[in-house]
Amino acid sequence: MSFNRSEHVYSSPDFEEIIKDTVRFFNGTPVYELTLPEKFHGTGVYGIYCIARTGMYSQFHQINRIAFNLPIYVGKAVPRGWRQARESLNYDIKSYELYGRLRQHSRSIIQGAGIEISDFRCRFMILEDNESDLIGTVEAALIRMYKPLWNSVVDGFGNHDPGKGRYNQARSDWDVYHPGRTWADKCLGPSSNFSDVNNRIIKYMEKVANDGN
Repeated sequence: MSFNRSEHVYSSPDFEEIIKDTVRFFNGTPVYELTLPEKFHGTGVYGIYCIARTGMYSQFHQINRIAFNLPIYVGKAVPRGWRQARESLNYDIKSYELYGRLRQHSRSIIQGAGIEISDFRCRFMILEDNESDLIGTVEAALIRMYKPLWNSVVDGFGNHDPGKGRYNQARSDWDVYHPGRTWADKCLGPSSNFSDVNNRIIKYMEKVANDGN
């Protein structure tokens, strides 16, 4: 049997419009301090924005001071069992994955050196029921669109404690640049050099400044 690649390629103009619509919705959602005012349930996609006036990230203040145009990080919170294609049999149980993820990130920023929680904001969109199937796709679309610093240049912000017996791995670039997470200090593998991470951030911020002019 001969192979015809075109028989395997799926394409739909409707799909592109759906993604554009979700991005428009995301960019229109309210912005909150990262220390969220109240607990809410749901899963979905979120963005974290920096508005620091001083320091290495001060360029973000110029970009985000009027409208929040450039996230420093984009992430997702999926339903429990999502990766194993499992679904809860009790639909009355509310899940708080999105809220929990944002709370986890706020703790990382509070612990990280050189940054202040007051300099960060967040926005998010809740995707539930059938729309939860779009979570990974929307996250990827936002990362491609904005190339957030902590997704594209400085990795590791969204990392979890690897747990006992796994501390032979390297500290992430984020933990090299913003040390303070106690579990990251236990990671003893060869890590990036602070100067190298710093130089990559400088180049990123220079590009951001040039793109804004």
